[in-house]
Amino acid sequence: MKAVWYEKVGDAKDVLQIGQIDDPSPGSNEVLISVKTSGVNPSDVKTRAGARGELQFSRVIPHSDGAGIIVDVGKNVNPNRVGEKVWIWNAAFGRPNGTCAELIALPEDQAVAMNDNVSFEAGACLGIPASTAYYGIFANGSIENKTLMVTGGAGAVGFYGIQLAKWAGANVISTVSSEKKAKIAKDAGADLILNYKEDDIVNSVLDYTKGDGVDRVLEVEFGGNILINQNIVKPNGTIAAYASATVMEPTLPFYNLMFKGIKINTFLIYSISKEERKTVTGGISKALNENAIKHIIASTHSIESVVDAHYAVESNKNIGNVIINI
Repeated sequence: MKAVWYEKVGDAKDVLQIGQIDDPSPGSNEVLISVKTSGVNPSDVKTRAGARGELQFSRVIPHSDGAGIIVDVGKNVNPNRVGEKVWIWNAAFGRPNGTCAELIALPEDQAVAMNDNVSFEAGACLGIPASTAYYGIFANGSIENKTLMVTGGAGAVGFYGIQLAKWAGANVISTVSSEKKAKIAKDAGADLILNYKEDDIVNSVLDYTKGDGVDRVLEVEFGGNILINQNIVKPNGTIAAYASATVMEPTLPFYNLMFKGIKINTFLIYSISKEERKTVTGGISKALNENAIKHIIASTHSIESVVDAHYAVESNKNIGNVIINI
């Protein structure tokens, strides 16, 4: 099969290789998937660049997200799954072989059925961005008739977060950094959109909520926004944080958080529990089937232009997901 791989960490043009390697076979409890699309996420390029340390394996096929069609099954897997259209999660997490190849064998629960009307491009967006949004939005209970803050509403996670929150009956405030991004957050369904470079976030949120604040925050920059969030989260509310790149070791206003009973839920979507994963994949499938979420594809690339795809993600200039058509 044709595949992309690397045997050492470094710059994309220096370490990514494209060529032919042996086809995989499904083991017990595994499925073999003909991959149609591979999603490139920030974690994929950071791992390839060496930001996650040295390689765990002698050869790594990158990318955790993707979509395709099951073409064979191993022992203990229902043969009726052959021909099923699926989206893939955690393909390259703790495994040497990700989705940037024509074929992939992996545990069958990591291949989630999706309807025929869902595109392969959309399927390659779900494993990390949509799943992160779903977990952060719903991990602390129902949000029906609650008010949520989604920071970075034009980002891949934030865009899904707004849509999922609206789908579940919440009122949504979102922050962005430009007029262009404000339009994206509005398209996702945000009720109030604030520019964090220009607006007074605390007073704007308190004014909009009549002094109550928000029940939950889906947070992309925990450290950078903690001083804001301590003032806008309701007593006993939750900050669900999945990143803190600007301030990686934040100082917490502990007593302000404690006296309000604010819960801090930090998480990495790769390592949630099996039960939590089952809830996330089931919830995303339900949202897909109800046409509740739209997708933004920033750019698509051929497998031969995988280096350009990695550079596109590293540039941080894209709005939406970067996809490779296999």
